[in-house]
Amino acid sequence: MNFTVGVAIISDRASRGQREDQCLPVIQAAFEGTEFDLTESVVVSDEPLAIRAVLTSFITRRYSLILTSGGTGCAARDNTPEVTRTLLNRPTPGLDEAIRTFSRDKSPYAMFSRAVSGVAEHSFIINMPGSPKAVQEILEFILPVIKHPLKLIAGAITDCQEDLIDS
Repeated sequence: MNFTVGVAIISDRASRGQREDQCLPVIQAAFEGTEFDLTESVVVSDEPLAIRAVLTSFITRRYSLILTSGGTGCAARDNTPEVTRTLLNRPTPGLDEAIRTFSRDKSPYAMFSRAVSGVAEHSFIINMPGSPKAVQEILEFILPVIKHPLKLIAGAITDCQEDLIDS
């Protein structure tokens, strides 16, 4: 089963062309040779309406997985988690906790992440930080297991036990 992916890079500076984003190439490399098809990627500002517009567009297109990179810290313009929360039908706090716990072993600053995740209609959204190193580590951590909830959301699993055995 293949999964469509939408990626939103959320950065005021990258959206204005003042800085080149370095996270998207990391995401693209992580998906090479996998069942994940990076269907669309955009760079938007940290403006809540811009974030909401791109996430809503991705949800409407029914992308299996929606990844965001950036806007998850403590700065005044870091709005990604707040906007994402308003779109989630079913938050997945266990994933948020697991990512922070995993990341805390890599960087003490991971404990300040406000990233969230969850299901929004037929899409699974995961917020990630704007650090290429952190994005690579998080994707290495979640990609081996994320297919299971994506199959559940798509209605492609009739028996969870069999799916987990086959994984």
